[in-house]
Amino acid sequence: MTDVGAAPGSSLTPSPVPAAGPSPVSGAGGGVLSRPYRALTLGCVSTILLIAFEAMAVGTVMPAAAEALDGLGLYAFAFSGFFTTSLLGMVAAGQWADRRGPAGPVVAGIASFAAGLLLSGTAGTMWVFVLGRAAQGVGGGLVIVALYVLVRRAFPEPLQAAALASFSAAWVVPSMVGPVVAGTVTERFGWRWVFLGITALVVLPLVIMLPALRAQAAAAPGNAAADRFDGRRLRLAAAVAVGAGLLQYGGQDPRWLSLVPVAAGLALLAPSARRLLPRGTFRAARGLPSVIMLRGLLSAAWLASQAFLPLLLVTQRGLSYTEAGLALAASGGLWALGSYTQSASWAEPRRYRLTTLGTVLLALAVGTTPLVLLDAVPVWLPAVTLSVGAFGMGLAVASVGVLVLRLSTPGEAGGNVASLQVFDSLGNVAMLTAVGTLFAALGGDTASTGHGTAATAGPAVGAGAFVAVYACTTAAALLSIVVSGRLRTPAATAV
Repeated sequence: MTDVGAAPGSSLTPSPVPAAGPSPVSGAGGGVLSRPYRALTLGCVSTILLIAFEAMAVGTVMPAAAEALDGLGLYAFAFSGFFTTSLLGMVAAGQWADRRGPAGPVVAGIASFAAGLLLSGTAGTMWVFVLGRAAQGVGGGLVIVALYVLVRRAFPEPLQAAALASFSAAWVVPSMVGPVVAGTVTERFGWRWVFLGITALVVLPLVIMLPALRAQAAAAPGNAAADRFDGRRLRLAAAVAVGAGLLQYGGQDPRWLSLVPVAAGLALLAPSARRLLPRGTFRAARGLPSVIMLRGLLSAAWLASQAFLPLLLVTQRGLSYTEAGLALAASGGLWALGSYTQSASWAEPRRYRLTTLGTVLLALAVGTTPLVLLDAVPVWLPAVTLSVGAFGMGLAVASVGVLVLRLSTPGEAGGNVASLQVFDSLGNVAMLTAVGTLFAALGGDTASTGHGTAATAGPAVGAGAFVAVYACTTAAALLSIVVSGRLRTPAATAV
């Protein structure tokens, strides 16, 4: 979609979340689209809608962009670069939102996101394209944390699950039409126009919600205790981002010399990430640490599975870019349906069970998707499997978001949401680095999508490269089932 993490030693047991300070959008009744909440809801949903369209578009047009820029070996890097730099945006946004409210990070995030779109759309080399994706990552990190904090501050607790469900609903249209539109634009006008077209639209959501953001900030200013940015946390976030970048860079070049940046990256990333996140995150301690770890596992399994699917269908089954994008088209609607399901009143006492059910559905989907590599399997199988997985993700991800808000006081919401998003990005970076390294080592770096000219087309990607990718994502999905059983704290009542 984040100062990060609860302070060491803070209580992580579930307790009623104190009401946020008075604000112009927290005192009236009605739903998230009632008059007091309408502008914020529509602005948030519009912002996420455009970010969602870009996310779906990237998955569809990446085979064309990578081949045009002679950068198929950096295929995974174009995705992981986004999540690496988003770490800095998340950490800055967590402190910024707790200190001054969410308006500032939202504005800065949208500006950075637009600049990144413009850079990627005009890139002449794959590295410039990746740089544009990195700028988008900073903007995305700022925006997603700020919007979560906005939900915590501006909406009363009974409406928070519905507000988060509306965020998921914003993915429906992009997921259904985004791949088709992106594929059609790519084939008729070129992949660049996908990015440049979104650039022209990203300012509109800000216009919709800025007056309400200002009013909310004036009525409910930030946390007075967080008067200054925590430089230590920002330095830790920078170390994690640099370490992740070195790890990815070394992983893309499978030679002995590449062990140097890999080792340096691990030395920076591992200790910094451990200090940046709540104590016990990496061992899945019960309560908030497991909630945060679960988010990272879910995202890692889902994103890599989606990222490589269009390339798989183009190279292994001979589909066009538009046809390959159709495999992703139904997932957003089912994700929204899963998110809506968890927001219903009957689902609240079953939240932990629904979260586990979501992880099981995800594992089933990710594990069966690569069967499409077999010629005897219908080419439409991934559309079915990813729909099942998307419903599971809707159940689990939205519930994880609700749980992290319930475990946070108003002054800690930004930090804990930041932790959630940081581990989300770390999970994506780690998975994309692993699968990108395996993909390159098994011949993916020298391959062609098959849509180039005879003079430029390289050898086809071997099926083994994709088997390795989906073996990693399936392992992460199976581990998420285990972690989902550790979300309750010892003090939590059984539900």
